[in-house]
Amino acid sequence: METIKQAQVINWLEKTAHVIGENKDYLTKLDSDIGDADHGFNMERGFNKVLEKINELAASEDLQAVLKNTGMTLLSSIGGASGPLYGSFFLQAALPLEGKTELTVEDLANSFGKGVDGIKARGRASKGEKTMIDTLEPAIDALLLSVKNKDSIETALSNMLAAAEEGMKFTIDMIATKGRASYLGDRSIGHQDPGATSSFLILKTLKESIIQPNS
Repeated sequence: METIKQAQVINWLEKTAHVIGENKDYLTKLDSDIGDADHGFNMERGFNKVLEKINELAASEDLQAVLKNTGMTLLSSIGGASGPLYGSFFLQAALPLEGKTELTVEDLANSFGKGVDGIKARGRASKGEKTMIDTLEPAIDALLLSVKNKDSIETALSNMLAAAEEGMKFTIDMIATKGRASYLGDRSIGHQDPGATSSFLILKTLKESIIQPNS
């Protein structure tokens, strides 16, 4: 059976820190249009803290511990609303992984599904409100369909990313009803949500950490 190895998860977290750093200005620009103009800075700070702990994370074969430690780090270091939301995602995503040292597609779907539930509970948000949920929930649905279809890891992650990208782009035409962007009302239409965008970048990096882009 194909599985995602612990080293690949560590590689994902390490690469995510670099990708977020590379896209810091882009995320901040998106946030300046409809928010506080700090999303890129806050995300970079949080994932740089994860990067500082990467050797500690890599020393643990227990993926529950890896994601829990990541969640706690993000929770304590990302400012604004993103810290509690991304922290909750990783903390809740860790729950189904007790004793896991590698992941099947089903494990990943269950883990990320719990993570999205954590964001929904913390942010009281749902799909269609121009938030990170609009990227993440379609991605989870695609993973669950891949589990049902017994897809390979490559197919599952490709489908996951396609659904995430579509969801992210849908936020452009949405009216924001959560967070600071909701104060803009109709003026939020035409702007891509920064949280949906950072979530997409994290999922894109996951795929690229496990499957070579040219494969």
